[in-house]
Amino acid sequence: MNRSDNDTAKGHRQDDLQQMYDLLVIGGGVNGTGIAMDAAGRGLKVALCEMADLGGATSSNSSKLIHGGLRYLEHYEFGLVKKALAEREILLNNAPHIMWPLRFILPHRPHLRPAWMIRVGLFLYDNLAKRQTLRPSDTVKFDQHSPLKSQINKGFIYSDVWVDDARLVLLCALAAQERGAKILTRTQVTKAQRIDGLWSVTLTNVLTGKTQWVKAKGLVNAAGPWVSRLFSDALSVKAPKEIRLVKGSHIVVPRIYMGEEAYILQNEDERIVFVIPYEEKFSLIGTTDVEFNGNPREAKISDEETDYLISVVNAHFKKQLSVDDVVWTFSGVRPLMDDEVEDAKKASRDYSFQIDSVAGQAPLLSVFGGKLTTYRKLAEAATNAMCKFFPGSGQSWTQTAKLPGADFIDQQQLFSSLKLEFPWIPPSLLTRYIRSYGTLVKNFLQGVHSVADLGQHFGSELYQAEVDYLIKHEWVVELDDLIWRRTKLGLVLSDSEKQNLASYLECQLKKENQGNSAII
Repeated sequence: MNRSDNDTAKGHRQDDLQQMYDLLVIGGGVNGTGIAMDAAGRGLKVALCEMADLGGATSSNSSKLIHGGLRYLEHYEFGLVKKALAEREILLNNAPHIMWPLRFILPHRPHLRPAWMIRVGLFLYDNLAKRQTLRPSDTVKFDQHSPLKSQINKGFIYSDVWVDDARLVLLCALAAQERGAKILTRTQVTKAQRIDGLWSVTLTNVLTGKTQWVKAKGLVNAAGPWVSRLFSDALSVKAPKEIRLVKGSHIVVPRIYMGEEAYILQNEDERIVFVIPYEEKFSLIGTTDVEFNGNPREAKISDEETDYLISVVNAHFKKQLSVDDVVWTFSGVRPLMDDEVEDAKKASRDYSFQIDSVAGQAPLLSVFGGKLTTYRKLAEAATNAMCKFFPGSGQSWTQTAKLPGADFIDQQQLFSSLKLEFPWIPPSLLTRYIRSYGTLVKNFLQGVHSVADLGQHFGSELYQAEVDYLIKHEWVVELDDLIWRRTKLGLVLSDSEKQNLASYLECQLKKENQGNSAII
């Protein structure tokens, strides 16, 4: 992958931006990048605009799960659950480096439904869609070695999938780019209007303030929590459908138990809280469901949410938490379809899309709602709909397609293979490389023969070779891009190490910009 193939957020060549596109996708979350990937793979000329970093909002602030949604069965969303369950196996096969099976323990407490009813629900969860890799559910008994309180002595166990959500978005963008799509980060659509049967779109580089104009035969609004606002801000028309913004917050604490299973805790108020092993040394706890008004990018956890999550955990586990144990928090604003239910936790997680097309006018497709697990299905359905306007486009293809870096059998096999090729890499570092990059790691390990060859050490096994790769090929511009989305090293780097890394990024980006005079 060379520099001309990867116009990052530092700027974009003017002659590239003056080209005509078949589709311009607005929004660099999982739905937008998924649509860009699918459409580019069908032969359409695609550009994607993201006003900040890829996956910088909702898509990187999830519970990190590919799951059917066991609790959605309680709200009779059988269609959504079936669709999501079927996707688990497909996505596991498509990206085994950034996702893998995870067993969930559901402790049974007196306020829950009867055990027989939960077993029926788990039977449905096991069988609504075909299962090949994931193990079936079962009952479990807890003894004195359990991390749960002694009065909790029985429960259930079932399977779902863990995912690095931010890297899923990134890999979809890379896959789109490999198929010819132009990925433009830090680029905001400030105006879009239909002129002479085409979309005329004004793009503004948010770093420089400079603007450029492009044309597109079709427009996709996949702006997530901004989907409705885009209509008034850029299209100057009323949104055809409103969404409901619900904030979900998480806390991260030092690991509270040593098992590899996750826990799903149902509180007396019927809310669900997950406790998930996270980045080896931590536990991820979430999520909440709180109505939200404001800028989704500024969403932060409240003291009430923190106290709530801690109280639910403390009601179940022997190890008791306090606010002082929290080492990191994050909040994401989920754009849910406004089905007018009063309780946020009962709002539908399904998706819909709407096409605005008039004879002789360029089409507009807008995506409303959705969830991480069904992003590929959503992208496939949306691309199918838009391809009706492009008779020469190809057929759907993503169901069996490997995402970049996924061309290996399993993580253990890849570890053994890379250990033979690069025996000097510490096992902990090699494991992180595999779980972030898969075989893409060879892009910055080729020709490297020792740890010293990786260049400057920024702390916590982060070296210059990886940082330079992320700048050149993965659209890294700011510190948070690197330490919270491309990696999770923000959890372990010290403040001084972060500052040193930020200074290095700034210096490298200045060099990149000086080498590109014809950019906006």
